[in-house]
Amino acid sequence: MNGRTERLSGWGRYPVAECIVKRPGDAESVPPLLNRLPMAIARGNGRSYGDASLAPDATVDLRRLDRLIDFDPASGCLTCESGVLLADIIDAMLPRGWFVPVTPGTKLVTLGGMIASDVHGKNHHVAGSFCDHVEWIDLAIGTGEVLRCSPCEHADLFAATCGGMGLTGVILRACFRLLRVESAAVRQRIVRAATLADAFEVFEASLDWTYSVAWIDCLAQGRHLGKSAIFLGEHALPDQLPHARRAAPLARHTRRTKHVPFDFPTFVLSRPSVRLFNHLYYAVQRPRDAIVDIDPYFYPLDAVHDWNRIYGHSGFIQYQCVLPLAESEMGLKRLLREIAAVGEASFLAVLKRMGPASFGMLSFPMEGYTLALDFPANRSSFALLDRLDAITAAHGGHIYLAKDACVGAKSFASGYSRLDEFRTVRARYGLDQHFASLLSRRLEI
Repeated sequence: MNGRTERLSGWGRYPVAECIVKRPGDAESVPPLLNRLPMAIARGNGRSYGDASLAPDATVDLRRLDRLIDFDPASGCLTCESGVLLADIIDAMLPRGWFVPVTPGTKLVTLGGMIASDVHGKNHHVAGSFCDHVEWIDLAIGTGEVLRCSPCEHADLFAATCGGMGLTGVILRACFRLLRVESAAVRQRIVRAATLADAFEVFEASLDWTYSVAWIDCLAQGRHLGKSAIFLGEHALPDQLPHARRAAPLARHTRRTKHVPFDFPTFVLSRPSVRLFNHLYYAVQRPRDAIVDIDPYFYPLDAVHDWNRIYGHSGFIQYQCVLPLAESEMGLKRLLREIAAVGEASFLAVLKRMGPASFGMLSFPMEGYTLALDFPANRSSFALLDRLDAITAAHGGHIYLAKDACVGAKSFASGYSRLDEFRTVRARYGLDQHFASLLSRRLEI
């Protein structure tokens, strides 16, 4: 199987790297392939934002490993190959009354990528992260050997792989538990918050809701700092649906997808443009209850193909940090003031309440609040990100590796207390001799 050199990037389109790409046709061909390769990294659908899935010497594209293997309706356990898309899992299982227990904001990710990033969703405060629902993983470790990893078997390697950004091997297959649902709709409540303190009050008063997420106006300043629209959600029951939908509660309403046909010019994301969008968006989100489909509630941006082109040909950086609960309000005020002063924040800003820290050694979540937003990839943004990193570190937080493209090794290490433990596991299994990415080299993992 010959590889070829391709220009690759993550979803942020920054950075771009020349990588030798290998595309195994099935899971069985991966272990012997890895044994012949130099330092490699696995790549799914390329939806991590920065350089996590880029390795110049050998990037292993796993999208052909896309089979759903087995399902046990008694336990809700689904076994899949690692390259299967979350979209395909939902298409197959939702009509049968099953949904993923934790989902990120896009369904165009692979199962392997979800595990490697230990993705979290709008329900982290009640359900934890995705790997809390994983039963086991089959992991190719680069020597030709495949290890079954779980909380009971190679538990150290399991904890390193969940959130380990592909640096412990190539995930071939995994088994995880699905969630039983009775409809393909969500009962949504919209609540507006005039300030960050108001938004915190809504989140803390809504911890009994399964899902919660806020859009936040990152350009608002002064007495409007932290102005937000909070979206609460529960899986709808059949008798809560409109009468026309009750006969087929698990049917989804298809949406017409839109396309971004070209790279937008820079003025589209100028401060006046974003300020106008934020004003109109907040005005439209009137407080109300409604029944909405699963797709627009969980995956609104999937309705716009290639939306990353909005940021122009230079790409963008998504910055996502999490702050511990006791530090969240003060830390987020400092972050928002810094961002608003520069005025380059995008309209895609998200605030979420997180539950207890996950078990993965490099997993992102901790109990507190997480803020995520986009910046154009330019010199001004890079300087701003350095200041945001310093504020995040000062308040005991850290950044999300699946989104990161810029943080330095020192800042990264200060936020992840189990980094040395992760390095020890890598050395114990010889993984540091087989797996590396541009991210791992930049962060000196």
